[in-house]
Amino acid sequence: MVSPIPKWVMQRYSMLWNKYHDAQVSYADIQKVLKTDGRNTISVFLKELRSAGWLDITMDEEDLRKRNYVLKDPHKVVKEMET
Repeated sequence: MVSPIPKWVMQRYSMLWNKYHDAQVSYADIQKVLKTDGRNTISVFLKELRSAGWLDITMDEEDLRKRNYVLKDPHKVVKEMET
């Protein structure tokens, strides 16, 4: 189930989507784009996206301590909200 996200989350989502689209990215990649945000803000941002259904998280196959993040396509998210 997908739900709407707050404006501050949408702004950061847009920055990431414009750079990576639906590619698999690391936390370090996210930090590079959201460089003005601290680690706590980024963690809350990712939690908000995941709980709203806008983000998929998988474990890195080489290093199980790391996670990979994939943003969902905004068009697909909107369609999921309609149902």
